[in-house]
Amino acid sequence: MAHGHTDEFKREAVRIALTSGLSRKQVASDLGVGFSTLAKWIQKSKPDDLPPPTDIDLAKENARLRKENRLLTEEREILKKATVFFAGQSK
Repeated sequence: MAHGHTDEFKREAVRIALTSGLSRKQVASDLGVGFSTLAKWIQKSKPDDLPPPTDIDLAKENARLRKENRLLTEEREILKKATVFFAGQSK
């Protein structure tokens, strides 16, 4: 059943798919549209609808840095717990 999404919704979906750093399947799922539908919107999008390549590069770098930050935060928490554990062992 077609939902009749607005052109604005479609443009925003394309922008998110290209700049969020998420997989297109994830974006489609998050937006409640089919993967093939999102792919068609991306194919039909006009160059004016697409963000500049620098924005796409920045979004990819941002996603990479967020992932790295999350990993480093997890590692720090593990090291904190290990420090407490080993400090208790030496007593």
